[in-house]
Amino acid sequence: MNEVQTLDQTYHFQLYKRQPITLVRGEGAHVWDEGGRQYLDALAGIAVNNVGHCHPRVVEAIRDQAGKLIHVSNLYTTPPQANLAKRLVDLTSLDRVFFCNSGTEAVEGVIKLVRRYQYLKGKSGKILAMEGCFHGRSLGAISMGKAKYQEGYQPLPEGFQRIPFNNLEALKDTVGEDTLAIFLEPIQGEGGIHIVNSEYIQTARELCDQYGALLVFDEIQCGFGRTGKFLASEHFGVKPDVVTLAKGLGGGFPIGAVLATEDVAKAFTYGSHGTTFGGNALACRAGLAAIEALFEDHLMTKATENGEWFMGRLKEAASVEGAIREVRGIGLMVGVELAFPGASVIDNMREAGVLANCTAENVIRLVPPLVIEHDDLETIVDVLLNAIKKEQAVQHAK
Repeated sequence: MNEVQTLDQTYHFQLYKRQPITLVRGEGAHVWDEGGRQYLDALAGIAVNNVGHCHPRVVEAIRDQAGKLIHVSNLYTTPPQANLAKRLVDLTSLDRVFFCNSGTEAVEGVIKLVRRYQYLKGKSGKILAMEGCFHGRSLGAISMGKAKYQEGYQPLPEGFQRIPFNNLEALKDTVGEDTLAIFLEPIQGEGGIHIVNSEYIQTARELCDQYGALLVFDEIQCGFGRTGKFLASEHFGVKPDVVTLAKGLGGGFPIGAVLATEDVAKAFTYGSHGTTFGGNALACRAGLAAIEALFEDHLMTKATENGEWFMGRLKEAASVEGAIREVRGIGLMVGVELAFPGASVIDNMREAGVLANCTAENVIRLVPPLVIEHDDLETIVDVLLNAIKKEQAVQHAK
């Protein structure tokens, strides 16, 4: 262990299975460790660095804003917050924005918003979430998620029910007068890169309209251009009542956002919700710069074009690699499902100079920065296939 890793193990909560490298610099689709070794980053800070590491526009915006105004609380308006709110409304079908500091805070805010909205209408009931979902680490968020994230935190908040993802009959059988909202990710990230079925998401919209429930899209991981559109839900032509954003929104700087229709947003009134740091001038200035980079560098077009080639190359390999069960994704949000656990594959990739991660036990998650070049995508494919072959040999030897 180096000095930084020793300090981490001595003083930090031991919550993370850290990979045995210490990163000190990033640029575009690459990062460097303390020894100067360069890595190709196919994880992008877990789908955060969509515009790349240290994008010049984001860096300059943060530097400039840090010399002017960082934080004054939400007792006052600031130009970056007002301008970012307008920009997000202009980019979506929604009407109002609430800023916070993370995806988890955005989800927790939406849980409160849904309940208050329905309370004001005299309605009580439950929020429906999908099996395999991941909405964050707060008590409310884990109450919608997998049992493994709930262990040791009981009693959990009540009023949530999970149903099978993409199971149309289960959806129809469950949604009713007591449904407050349907929460879903158009593409499940942590759950293994599973894409919502078009008929399923359309039916969810119809059922919400029928029963007065709200349709909430968690676009924290799949939004902000990652799939080739600003919101992944645009691929399906379905309008939500509420959307959560975070991750890529700040270009690497922490920020979260809740977007809602005017009717829903009115449920939050003075004192019913709030935040000290959320929407501070520095975070919002970073968000504005990240959006500018996303559009001026044509990164969504690049995500679409590169994603089509990337997926095609991986699917071609899947037809001859017995270790690959399926390749799923849209744009540059790709999952490669293996026939065996993927942790060692990630280790093999890192040793070959490519950073990725494994989710849902056996799905290699590939969410590189949207600025990535074609040659680097070819490298990811080659390294991944070699890493899979190496682990496949180990599995056969057992």
